[in-house]
Amino acid sequence: MPDEAKGFYFSMKHYALLLGILTFFITSCGVDSKHFKIEGRILNMNQGEFYVYNDEGMIDGIDTIKVEGGRFAYEMPCDRSTTVMLVFPNFSEQPIYATSGKSVDIKGDASHLKMLEVKGTKDNELMTKFRLQIANASPPETKKYAGQFAEDHPESPVSVFLVKKYFVIAPSPDFKEAARLIQILHEKQPTNGALNRMAMLIKGSDKVVIGAKLPTFTAYDTKGRLVSSADLSSGLAIISTWATWDYESMNQQRTIKEAVNNSRGRLKAVSICIDASRADCLRQLKNDSITWSNVCDGMMFENKTVRQLGLLRMPDNMLIKGGRIVDRCIPLQDLKMKIEENLK
Repeated sequence: MPDEAKGFYFSMKHYALLLGILTFFITSCGVDSKHFKIEGRILNMNQGEFYVYNDEGMIDGIDTIKVEGGRFAYEMPCDRSTTVMLVFPNFSEQPIYATSGKSVDIKGDASHLKMLEVKGTKDNELMTKFRLQIANASPPETKKYAGQFAEDHPESPVSVFLVKKYFVIAPSPDFKEAARLIQILHEKQPTNGALNRMAMLIKGSDKVVIGAKLPTFTAYDTKGRLVSSADLSSGLAIISTWATWDYESMNQQRTIKEAVNNSRGRLKAVSICIDASRADCLRQLKNDSITWSNVCDGMMFENKTVRQLGLLRMPDNMLIKGGRIVDRCIPLQDLKMKIEENLK
């Protein structure tokens, strides 16, 4: 082989080697230590979008994830472990456990979004296994599996989510069992903020039940007006929680608005916005022409009134008549009917 040809040959080898090394480093770098990445594929959804939010303020409001050719990718700031919620077009929600410097791969089918398969971190893979376990389970069985999961994996944030969903904010909450499970989890996760907040929220919640007197509270709304339990001591009133990043809660606000307008002054309303951003809250109130008192201090579920009233769900509500709680945690589809029944 001529010297020129040999030189060219070795140059090409060195170039190929360098290119290979460069490619390796690029693909190995992945996500930096201050971010978390979600990517994947949704079958039977060639184009579209779904949403993502985080109730600890890591995402500003609610963000959009675009689907192109069935695939998507989303990267978010993440300097500590947290849980983000994916919201699909049918308004079903699925938790994703975010860890700084990590990424997950999601596979799913648009016709079976509850059966998402999430790989990449231990906690997301544990949640995938739980989804498969409860796929054909009855509600009592699902609750049993959730409790068992928490006992088997007290170190996992998945357990915190399951205890909250199936024992705290369930249509028929079980605060006694929730308290027992929280104590087990706390031994392994003493610094988990979400777990500690849940423990504080359920404290005394067994006293804020149907038939009980509305607890005494005072707060200032977004217009600086004083709002108190005394204002709701007569007639019918509704207290609700909502956030700009939660579609169901905004629909609840619109249902309440219709009921207030139709009641001709017989229904009073007070709402508490769980947004971390007061500006987002004010913008949404203006867009929806909401005029009744709304409380928003940026404290999210740490809000003093939320804790006093045991409003644990998103969205949540409480119907008060003559100063006593006559119904609470009313599903959105039943809310209008329940209000009308109590106005008669």
